[in-house]
Amino acid sequence: MAEQRNIYNKHFVNKLAHSIKAAYSSFSKDAFISGVFHKEWDNQSLKDRMRHITIMLHKHLALDYHGALAVLYKVAPEFKGQLAGITFPDYVEQYGLNEWEMSMDALAFFTTYSTSEFAVRPFLLKDQKRMMEQFLTWSTHENEHVRRLASEGCRPRLPWGISIPSFKQDPRPVFPVLNNLLQDSSLYVRKSVANNLNDISKTHSDLLLTFTEANLNKHPHTDWILKHACRTLLKNGHPKVLQLFGFDQNHQVTISNFQLSAPETAIGGSLTFQFDLYGETEEKIRIEYAVDYVKSRGNRTRKVFKLAEFQVKKHLSKHYERKLSFKDLSTRKHYSGVHTLTILINGIEMKSLDFHLQ
Repeated sequence: MAEQRNIYNKHFVNKLAHSIKAAYSSFSKDAFISGVFHKEWDNQSLKDRMRHITIMLHKHLALDYHGALAVLYKVAPEFKGQLAGITFPDYVEQYGLNEWEMSMDALAFFTTYSTSEFAVRPFLLKDQKRMMEQFLTWSTHENEHVRRLASEGCRPRLPWGISIPSFKQDPRPVFPVLNNLLQDSSLYVRKSVANNLNDISKTHSDLLLTFTEANLNKHPHTDWILKHACRTLLKNGHPKVLQLFGFDQNHQVTISNFQLSAPETAIGGSLTFQFDLYGETEEKIRIEYAVDYVKSRGNRTRKVFKLAEFQVKKHLSKHYERKLSFKDLSTRKHYSGVHTLTILINGIEMKSLDFHLQ
């Protein structure tokens, strides 16, 4: 979050201070700004900066929880659509855990301008039953942002968010909420539902498989959600999931002329691969390529990339060519050694080539 932490900058803090001062004349604007930019500011992460701003808001508003919310309600709309606006629900997380009803209203309000998905997690940990009842209510809300919060808030593995150990162990309490959202008209909501289900698939693939079998082919929106939810299982070549989505592992597709532009390349460089595909009969196929990357200890780990997915016409011939980059990323560091590139059709390995990264 090194770069993203800079969403909390002088411009944001000054705008926030001026907006609060306009809404509440007794606010100590200059003292707030001075308090925010303390000596540790430059070294703080995004979440640390957010929390520090929250604490400074509380200190310089000098109001009880109800009074502070009344001011923040007036200010939050000025930061609509900005990730930095998560400081408003963070105030609820920090100071409203013992004011349940008031806090639920505030989280629903603030999520329409930024997102309350992180702030809601401590409430879920404090009283899972009560919070799940709230999620169920929110799942039928007229506002898509609140409906999304119902799904995003109960994800077992929310990125940047506090994890929910009980849902990693048993995610079944989540399903009633997701059931209400399976035909949601909002793509924003449907993406969240799919991501929630994908979280579940990582430890309970059997539950997602059963859920998919029960709900597939009932509504186009539901089908989209389930396909996206099963993306990890599809990449892993799960036979039953592939079958559910129409990908026959006994396909009649062949791969030929598979080659690399060079047998080796340097870290930071690139390689090009190409191959020809021939389809004998009409069938649905999913084309992927996998790279077995060498890790720091010399072991290898596989990363699968989707290349194409379509309905093959009889006697189809098609040529593919793609470039592989070996520049280090924040999410992947490269190491020297023998790597393997594999072409997969419907989860079945078709052809493989080794190459050396140095």
